[in-house]
Amino acid sequence: MSPDPDRLAAFVCRQLENFYPDGLDSRAVVQAAMPAALDRVRHCVGQVIAWPQGFDPVMSGQYASFLYFLSNEVGVTLKDGVTATRLFLLNKALHGLELFYDVALPEVFLIGHTPGLVFAKASFGSHLVFHQGCTIGHKLDGHRPHFEGHTVMFPGSMVIGHCRIRANTVIAPGVVLVDCDTPGDCYVLAGPGGPRKPIFKALKAGAAPFWQRYFHA
Repeated sequence: MSPDPDRLAAFVCRQLENFYPDGLDSRAVVQAAMPAALDRVRHCVGQVIAWPQGFDPVMSGQYASFLYFLSNEVGVTLKDGVTATRLFLLNKALHGLELFYDVALPEVFLIGHTPGLVFAKASFGSHLVFHQGCTIGHKLDGHRPHFEGHTVMFPGSMVIGHCRIRANTVIAPGVVLVDCDTPGDCYVLAGPGGPRKPIFKALKAGAAPFWQRYFHA
């Protein structure tokens, strides 16, 4: 499916009016941001192996990504923070994720399932996978995670504070990293002391990188 930009803009504006009937008219800015947002989501979706059909707004993970790109274009590029915030709130209401418009996600990422995802303003490399219930959080001291890229976070995992997640890291379900780096090319597993005491297991030598299960190489 290749949605018509004008019809998609009208669809988004109707959703905004229904969820937030505050009388604001967002049509002009949404239409202005639509070409760039569509280009970005099509590029992102096109890298995902499981989505050969391309961008389809009725697929929730794709539509959540699209609303993020649209809010980012509106807020960061077009400097309309009010409409960008309304788009963020629409995305949150529809998909149950916390992804503010000025969080700088990479141009290629995959949201497997949306509920319970929380994104702080961390530093994100490319080709990241986020499953449901994942948290990327900052601490009150201002420290935020840095993702080098090509990382998979399985459901319920958390990365909080001063963490450097090196390339080709796979974080197992429920594992919590707080002020903790990873060596890269590794699985991060719950240790004997529980999910907050992780251990690192090297990926099998010679095996294809784990991220290639999700994205085209």
